[in-house]
Amino acid sequence: MSRDHATADTAINFGPVVLGGSVGDGVYGIPAKGLYTAPRNGTVVAVTSVGGAEGSRGAAAALSCAGSGLDKAALLIEVGGRPPRPTLIASASAHRLEERLAARLPTLRPAARGEVCHLSVAADEDGIAAAGVAAMVARGALAVVHVAPEMLQPLLDASAGPRPDAALLRADLTESRPLVALAVEDLLRRGLWVAVLKRRLGWVTERRAGFGALGSDSGGLPESLLRRILDLGLDG
Repeated sequence: MSRDHATADTAINFGPVVLGGSVGDGVYGIPAKGLYTAPRNGTVVAVTSVGGAEGSRGAAAALSCAGSGLDKAALLIEVGGRPPRPTLIASASAHRLEERLAARLPTLRPAARGEVCHLSVAADEDGIAAAGVAAMVARGALAVVHVAPEMLQPLLDASAGPRPDAALLRADLTESRPLVALAVEDLLRRGLWVAVLKRRLGWVTERRAGFGALGSDSGGLPESLLRRILDLGLDG
């Protein structure tokens, strides 16, 4: 995977993380609108929060929706989450992934929800190993792994766990900038691309994302971010 990325010569340089607007806006190192730069072409993305910020689960669900399609469903893994329930309407690709996961992980209960397949695993060593198996089953599709902040390091250090290509952090920079800087530095040192979500998504957006039914025009993650993470080739 190519690691070419734009950086800024500022007092606060997070490598591939651009604090503020898009690269085209020429805003670097200054809190501004929306999100920040994101990893490119990651097939496994870890999502968590920093400094007590809320909304990381909604961001993970929105990312999984954006990475799903008619032919290929994304996998959303919740480390420590409640077992998901299937929705009345789900795509054929989400059902196919649900069946493959059920065959490999018969003690767990994957669920097709809209265009996404959800799976909950325990917040321990066995759960992380199960997440690693699930990510392999979903190979070729996007796997989004949502973890509580205290589980991020165990996830990254586990030999049997999924191998993230990237991380999406939900953080409020006005309150947690030093913590964000430390977290980003550690993730970059591990070779991950990093994105930071400055503002929580709206309640309706999070709810729709949780059902795997978030359309591209529903106020989810910006297209510029999704292009970099998912290489969607969207217009605009």
